[in-house]
Amino acid sequence: MNSTTTYASDIAFTSSVKAQQARKGSRKAYARMEENGSWATTITPDLAEFIAAQTSIFLATANADGQPYIQHRGGPAGFLRVLDDETIAFVDYSGNRQYITMGNLADNPKASLFLIDYANRRRIKIWGTARVVEADAELTARLMPENYKARPEQVLLFTVGAWDSNCPQHIPQRFEAADVAAALAERDDRIAKLEAELRQLNESRA
Repeated sequence: MNSTTTYASDIAFTSSVKAQQARKGSRKAYARMEENGSWATTITPDLAEFIAAQTSIFLATANADGQPYIQHRGGPAGFLRVLDDETIAFVDYSGNRQYITMGNLADNPKASLFLIDYANRRRIKIWGTARVVEADAELTARLMPENYKARPEQVLLFTVGAWDSNCPQHIPQRFEAADVAAALAERDDRIAKLEAELRQLNESRA
């Protein structure tokens, strides 16, 4: 939070946003939220756990003219790493080589992360700044997921300014294919064991 803001949520609730909240009738509720502590500004243990479980994230940036851009990034759970109570990092893999996010951050370091857990219908919005780190082999090796088939190109460091958790309303419940496969395998194993027990019971009665 910088010196021109009163509450952490001011990173998103500009005067224009607050004017719309007042017009739509939600300003009083958000004013109470601000007075009662507003949004968190550091990474809590619960947030760190949520971050570590992510396999798919969205990163928003904007260029010098304000044109927004959202980029998807994914990987195995743990690809998104917490370095300290205000820093999130991940390896940026080689892709289509458009470098829109990289160019945007060169002009405007402000960024947002959007994390969503479909299975538990939870989403987290994180505001802050981001920067690209190139040619740091040690950092890249430390952050690169083990045995993940991707070519690392650079590292992105995200400094948290504020974050908020949304309600689950309208989030469709979806599950990872691997989790579904594991659940079905467990079910099938249980069915096989029950069938075997039933056969043994029938044979003992014959």
